[in-house]
Amino acid sequence: MLGRISGLDSNHKGVHHWWAQRLSAALLVPLVVWFVASLVGLGGAGHGAVVAWLSQPLAASLMGLLIVVGFHHAQLGLQVVIEDYIAEGPACRGTDFAVKVLMLLAALGGLWAVARIAWAG
Repeated sequence: MLGRISGLDSNHKGVHHWWAQRLSAALLVPLVVWFVASLVGLGGAGHGAVVAWLSQPLAASLMGLLIVVGFHHAQLGLQVVIEDYIAEGPACRGTDFAVKVLMLLAALGGLWAVARIAWAG
């Protein structure tokens, strides 16, 4: 009751965040295994072979998915760190917003690079 009076009651955002982080981590496991196995298979290959590999629709799609899920998972983790170590207020919200924007830009840059390689090959 005291939490509701002071505006500190739970709005269940934490549960959603927890599940989103666990789901993204579960999705990353097979994607990272695929990526590492692909890198091992491409060991010693030249630039042309890597471009040819990434030009395949399945490889490009999985790489895009790895980028999106990886940056989303990183953003979720950084959000927890920000909320834990920066006092609630403008600095916390501003830092959280900046991290979200930077993660989005980084993911878009990665997707652009994969698309450019896939379409050029």
